[in-house]
Amino acid sequence: MVASALGALRGLRGLRAWGAQPLSPCLRRCLAKYTVADALRHRDNTDTAILRGWVKSLRIQKKYTFLDINDGSSNEKLQVFLPTEKTPDNLSWGSSIEVTGHLSTTPRGQIELIADHITVVGDCKVTDGYPFNSKQNHPPEYLRQYLHMRTRTKYISSIFRIRDAATRAVYQYFNSLDYINIHTPILTSNDCEGAGEMFRVEPENAKTLLKMYTEGVPAEQAYFNTKAFLTVSGQLHLEAAAHGLSRVYTFGPTFRAENSKSRMHLSEFYMIEAETAFVSDLKDVIVVIEDLVKFVTNSVLSSCEGDVLSLRGENNAIDWLDKPFIKITYDEAVDLILKNKHKFKIPLEIGQALRKEHELLLVELMNGTPTFVINWPKEIKPFYMRSLREDDTKVAALDLLAPITGEIAGGSLRENNYENLKKKLPSPDLNWYLELRKFGSTPTGGFGLGFERYLQLICNVTNIKDTIPFPRWPHNCSM
Repeated sequence: MVASALGALRGLRGLRAWGAQPLSPCLRRCLAKYTVADALRHRDNTDTAILRGWVKSLRIQKKYTFLDINDGSSNEKLQVFLPTEKTPDNLSWGSSIEVTGHLSTTPRGQIELIADHITVVGDCKVTDGYPFNSKQNHPPEYLRQYLHMRTRTKYISSIFRIRDAATRAVYQYFNSLDYINIHTPILTSNDCEGAGEMFRVEPENAKTLLKMYTEGVPAEQAYFNTKAFLTVSGQLHLEAAAHGLSRVYTFGPTFRAENSKSRMHLSEFYMIEAETAFVSDLKDVIVVIEDLVKFVTNSVLSSCEGDVLSLRGENNAIDWLDKPFIKITYDEAVDLILKNKHKFKIPLEIGQALRKEHELLLVELMNGTPTFVINWPKEIKPFYMRSLREDDTKVAALDLLAPITGEIAGGSLRENNYENLKKKLPSPDLNWYLELRKFGSTPTGGFGLGFERYLQLICNVTNIKDTIPFPRWPHNCSM
């Protein structure tokens, strides 16, 4: 019922679109150049076209030269054809070029550009240390050594076009439901998760700290008069905003100082987080997460079908889009996992957190359908989660588990009882958070969804480091 209401609300209001504004002459000239994606779409256009891009393959024959170019706008390449006598001497694989000519359709139905002129904008001396080979598919591990150039590869550029499409869809989704975007701070004095895995922030300039020194304040805290960290979550700030704006969300970078180089961990990553006021049922949080995931995925498939197909293959379709996500309790999940303990190595007992292999096993047992695990033991969840009325040992919390990644989202109802929260508050520095329950409090619920893990799911990418342009992980912060 809630899901259908969300769909109706989106249908009623529609997606907000930019108003149709006339282009300035300068912008019109800039956009008059074709992209490769434009050229491949306009099959009947024989007008003169100007394209810019990089040479992906080059075949120089006696009479004619054939080259494929790509400019990042599509996962497909456009073939360019011209007489060899017009081929620049410094044209090579990997060079950037500008081509003038007209589009044509070959007898096989392929779009090609018959070139009148080619200008080499930037030549590429392949023998002078260029790391890529046109005849070789380099593995992701190799590409990670060249973060500054890996967008030139088909594999990485497909992922980042999908990332862009998914980013736009996230904003469209929340905008269609009248959620207000909040820019939560990157610098914070809070440890939202309470795990202590935070990056400390202080000025590099010791003279600045010395000038700002205040008696009674530790020297390293002189700038803010308190410890400052890179945020691990915008949740607590979102809760403050929700107590006046009702529906809020944020989408930005978060940071964790975990000593892990696993395929599932980054030191810097992006989170989609939302908080909603006047929410007393965990189902209301669950339905928004499921609706968001399906909306964004459908949007990606609509705009980046070729990229998704390139990454997933023809026989690996996303088959859960038309299925309801599964919902089971923590106790049911543990019982099911223990019945299949011959399939995992790390022991599991009731009351413990699920490890990655337990999460993936559970999803496998659900035939690959994303699965919500709800009603968790309160001892293994953060302080801000609300206890179940019927069982004080459990909290109204959820984890969304999916193929490849395991957990991709977590959420809960928030503790809105002043006295209950006061008993659990981990630090007096969070008294402002407690005070929200004192003046005009309301029950709230929210979630956080890991954007890179979502991209792993959609792109069928096993290593999270390939889903973000410039990944940071322990012992690696290049560029």
